[in-house]
Amino acid sequence: MATGMTDGVLPDAAISALAADGGIVAAAGLGERQVQPASLDLTLGRRAWRIRASFLPRPGKTVTERLADGLAMHELDLTDGAVLERGCVYLVELRESLRLPQNVCGAANPKSSTGRIDVFVRLVTESAISRPAAFDEIPAGYAGALFAEVCPRTFSILAREGSTLNQARFKRGVAALTDAELTALHEREPLVNGAALIAGGLQVSVDLARRAPGEPIGWRARRHAALIDVDQSGACDAEAYFDPIDRTPGGILILDPDEFYILASKEELAIPPDFAAEMAAISPGLGEFRVHYAGFFDPGFGWSGDRAQNGSRAVLEVRSHDAPFVLEDGQPVARLAYERMAARPTRLYGEDMASNYQGQALKLSRHFRTR
Repeated sequence: MATGMTDGVLPDAAISALAADGGIVAAAGLGERQVQPASLDLTLGRRAWRIRASFLPRPGKTVTERLADGLAMHELDLTDGAVLERGCVYLVELRESLRLPQNVCGAANPKSSTGRIDVFVRLVTESAISRPAAFDEIPAGYAGALFAEVCPRTFSILAREGSTLNQARFKRGVAALTDAELTALHEREPLVNGAALIAGGLQVSVDLARRAPGEPIGWRARRHAALIDVDQSGACDAEAYFDPIDRTPGGILILDPDEFYILASKEELAIPPDFAAEMAAISPGLGEFRVHYAGFFDPGFGWSGDRAQNGSRAVLEVRSHDAPFVLEDGQPVARLAYERMAARPTRLYGEDMASNYQGQALKLSRHFRTR
């Protein structure tokens, strides 16, 4: 593994070194674009199972054994592609497996483009080690296979072996910044345009007002839309899948239960090169809704080195729960937890790489074209 690193999130060079040392195992090797500045794109394998319900392995019982116990309804072959139907739950083997060192753990989250089409994806390890397994968590020293639990919520999708729906990042030691450290970082390197409200991370609020004439404040997903091929960019007409939401008097939006919305943050955010960030729910007590399916921000997101040009808005994937809920312009909806990098990546988000969402405002996933 690369030398000269402290505790923190492993950068691209260290991820590549981890693979070279056998910590990340891929039969065909890692693809050219799998290694991102601070994460690894995971790829779907050949086999998938439609399962009766979501589940986690418990100590002493592997995922494979649980599937054989009757949780699997039928098996799909993804070699040439298969349709994953909305409202159904699937378990897909990943092409990557792990043999992590004892001082390296991992975490996972959906790719941004996955979350923006309302596909709920969670990483599952083959087995638990010394404690019950948890979704999207990879214990230090984990050795074994990886699976993705995939649940399309609004749109059915076409996926195939090699498709990428989620990503993993690897950490050593303590990476999270305290509020005091985050405040000091903002004073040195502004993280938002304007004042930063820091409490358990950097607060993020929703923008329901600041739009040019005729531009929507958000998008609401249409039900019973056509299939989405997860590997095709710009192939879908946005308005066949989403209805634009116009600005309303008073800057409010009523979320309907179990509907999916794409909104944007009021803040323009910047992630400096030596840090990464993850979006988390601000508090269940602040409203009956969920924000963010895909919440990882690579080093360099919204950052340019020129303070006057810094900033990209966060796109918010929002779903209301059991009751209609009123969102108001500027209402806090999420928080960003910043983490230090173990070393600066060799490439930053938006620099010398295809970065679909650098400098974004309100933007649908890469699968859509807008008029």
